[in-house]
Amino acid sequence: MQNYMGNLAARMSKPLRIRLGGNGMDASRYVPSLKVPIEITDDSNFQTIRTNFGPRLVDILDGMMQKVGKMQFYLALSTLFPDGFDDMVKFAAYAKEKLGDSVDAWMLGNEPDLYSSHGKRPGYGIEDYIPEIETYISKLKDANVIGDEPMVAGPTTCCGWDVNDVLNAGLDKLPYKYYTIQQYPHNICKGPNNQNTNISHYLDHTKVDPYLTGQKVAIKHIEELGVPLILSEFNSVSCGGSNISNTFAMSLWVADVGLKAASMNFTAIFIHTREQGITYNLFDPPAPDRSLEPEWSTGSPYYGALFLSEVTSEGGNMIIDLNLNNSETNSHSKVAGYAIYDDAGAKRGKLALLNFGAEEQVFSIPPGTVEDSVTVRLLLAPDVYERRNISWAGQTIKENGILEGERVDVEVKCSEGCKVRVPGPGAALIALDDVEEGRAKLFKGDSTVQALTAGYFEEGEDEESAAVRRMVVSLTAMVLTGLVGLIHWW
Repeated sequence: MQNYMGNLAARMSKPLRIRLGGNGMDASRYVPSLKVPIEITDDSNFQTIRTNFGPRLVDILDGMMQKVGKMQFYLALSTLFPDGFDDMVKFAAYAKEKLGDSVDAWMLGNEPDLYSSHGKRPGYGIEDYIPEIETYISKLKDANVIGDEPMVAGPTTCCGWDVNDVLNAGLDKLPYKYYTIQQYPHNICKGPNNQNTNISHYLDHTKVDPYLTGQKVAIKHIEELGVPLILSEFNSVSCGGSNISNTFAMSLWVADVGLKAASMNFTAIFIHTREQGITYNLFDPPAPDRSLEPEWSTGSPYYGALFLSEVTSEGGNMIIDLNLNNSETNSHSKVAGYAIYDDAGAKRGKLALLNFGAEEQVFSIPPGTVEDSVTVRLLLAPDVYERRNISWAGQTIKENGILEGERVDVEVKCSEGCKVRVPGPGAALIALDDVEEGRAKLFKGDSTVQALTAGYFEEGEDEESAAVRRMVVSLTAMVLTGLVGLIHWW
């Protein structure tokens, strides 16, 4: 876990953002007296594993941050059990004490729009939701978890309510730091079909805009309110992914969605990962009970995350879809391109070029764009169906989050214009003048590998301590829904 987290954190211009949430978190209860981080209470529902969790869960987050570096956490507070609100406030109070300003927001509930249809709270509607949220915020204020500055996020809906109806019902009057939505292009909740197994959908740039703007009226309302908008959960196919969710096509799709979301003024996006064995996962241990053994495997979406982690810069960025070959509207186009401006849009920083086809694409950079040369890093695989032989800047993650091979950068002289070749399929991140004010625009290290723990016991460790240590690793990867926030644009 430290390796996978560290690889991303080292390349990012902002702290790595982690959302601990999802249906598992929403269906779980906080038990302040619990001596272990987490205990499963009901795993009969594949989509919602119920647990009890205790203060040690927070200690794990803090411990991971101490190993990997500064993080920011979005911690979900369940709204599924009204009789558990007070305990969730205790959880928030302990997390605030332990994590301090590393908690960026408290996310109130997860998919409350599905409570009724899923039989969790029959008849539950927006008219019930708003008063409960008001009560929740009052409890958090009374416990000094939040003060005058907005610190809550929501409604984290997906499919059942129109977000604009939620805003108009009173959410827009409450002190929200972020508004959050989550959505997937397709689902496999009722089994495979022609849509959720259609890889071509994810190789078509014209499909990304409609996917991200499913609730256009609400997005416009949110923009008028001036509250940052977050895509709090996304991946290829919900309810566990399909046979195409771990292919190289999804490496490219994750990069495309991240860049497109930024160009549309989303403040952040979170890519979803779940328990071991879900096909869209970013990474997986060899088995749920063998998390400290080697042979962790890397999912193809992780490479898209690795690509995105190098996109931004310290001064903030503005991203523009270049509409190459009319790619925003032409479904036959095999390319997409983005201009990435640094210093909050003041100067040209990078280009991101995506090639969804099988043939090499040649892109021209005109004269006067850069003073000297450009540095090109490539995301590559033999074909869009590839699952393992994927590389970023010449390096492949073989196992355990360790980047293997020498980093490869392609330097192209470009003061008088130049051409950049992107093999198909593949993507290129191009730094225009790689060094600026003494800082490299692209990450120069080879990896951020932490020492691997060999075996189940460490010297002098008793069985109980070893069990807790194993749980530390297993917990984050498999039991609760963890999400890695990769893009933060301001």
